[in-house]
Amino acid sequence: MGQATRTTKLLLDLGKRDQGGANTDKQAALTATVEVLNRARAFYIHFFLAHPDKLAERVSYFSEKHQEGRERLISPNELLTWAEALTVSTRSHPHPLPSYNFSDQFPEFPFIYRRSVIKDAIGKARSYLSHLTNWKASGKNKGQPGLPGATNHPTLYDEAFRLDLDGTDLRPNPRTCFARLKVYTGTAWEWQNYPVNLNRYFEARWRDPAWENQSPKLILRKQSAALHFPQVKEVKAKKVKESKEDPHLVTVAVDLNVKNLAVITVRQDGRIIETAFVTDHGLDRHRYGHLKCIAKKQWQSGTPVKGEHSNQQIWRHVRRMNEDAADKVARIIADVCAKYPGCVLLFERLRKIKPTGRSKSARMNRRQANQLRGKINHSSKDKTYAVCNTVTVEVNPHGTSQYCSRCGAKGERFSHRGGKRITEK
Repeated sequence: MGQATRTTKLLLDLGKRDQGGANTDKQAALTATVEVLNRARAFYIHFFLAHPDKLAERVSYFSEKHQEGRERLISPNELLTWAEALTVSTRSHPHPLPSYNFSDQFPEFPFIYRRSVIKDAIGKARSYLSHLTNWKASGKNKGQPGLPGATNHPTLYDEAFRLDLDGTDLRPNPRTCFARLKVYTGTAWEWQNYPVNLNRYFEARWRDPAWENQSPKLILRKQSAALHFPQVKEVKAKKVKESKEDPHLVTVAVDLNVKNLAVITVRQDGRIIETAFVTDHGLDRHRYGHLKCIAKKQWQSGTPVKGEHSNQQIWRHVRRMNEDAADKVARIIADVCAKYPGCVLLFERLRKIKPTGRSKSARMNRRQANQLRGKINHSSKDKTYAVCNTVTVEVNPHGTSQYCSRCGAKGERFSHRGGKRITEK
């Protein structure tokens, strides 16, 4: 039994007002909401870093399973209750800490947003302290972890978000649905309606009974805003140990390359029953042309300015190309696995490859190609697990090139330059 996850996106309509988009005041309210939540998150990150012992505190409890008393790390919910008791003024604790009085610094702050930023701050503070402890134990002088940042995409729980698709007609006008959000206008917290770009694809995923909808995140960018809905589904899949006991197990091996993005080989009982080649359709050459343009512009502009990013539009285009290619290859791999129920998907364990030699643009292109392999690997795991309940295994590629792909004989790799040929040993 496992859990598969996916994300469904719903774009907010920030287009022109006369075309049904949200007005400028509503757009400004989204920005103000993200800013005030970032400041509140920074407040609690500073608070938890000032009390590191509390984050590492262990509490006693009685285990029903083992019928004995045990110890565990204090839970985030217990930390949330403790933090609210020390920072928020209520009837039960009217006098919070003077130096950490959240009620004075953020008056009338909604409790659901406050608890959201507290949970985020707990995770960020614990992660920072864990990395710092590991760095100190390593004895290294460089690479000290930096303080955690306060920026994050806000999570919209039920008390801060409403979306009702019932009674919505998609045919006459795609902008007939509104998302109701609780936002900060700069002076007060208000409920406001935002038009959304609804479509049949989103509605089908939203109403899918196999997937459970969770609280969305507000993703705010310079020119767009969207609601990202995480969805989870319970998946029943065999464990790898159980699958290995099957004498007629079907394995789907994927070899990731540069030109042929994926070579898919299906084996059963020691013989190949299917092979599929997924080419890049000129992606590597197209990406190399863009990276040459970036390298030329960087050379012409001279020393870069600290804190600024150049060629942002080209880099966004390159990232979108890689993500699109990874998604398409993962879908092809998932379709192959769906033909063989109970199969196991095999990937070679990827190592860190550092591009050396050649021009700067060629090195950047190799680096992007290596990152694309990782994206394909990650996306394929999620898709095959959610679509056909297939488990993915990473194997060590050491020594695989010593064996002939046709006869299986062990020898040396063929090379015109070095004069090496496969010889049996």
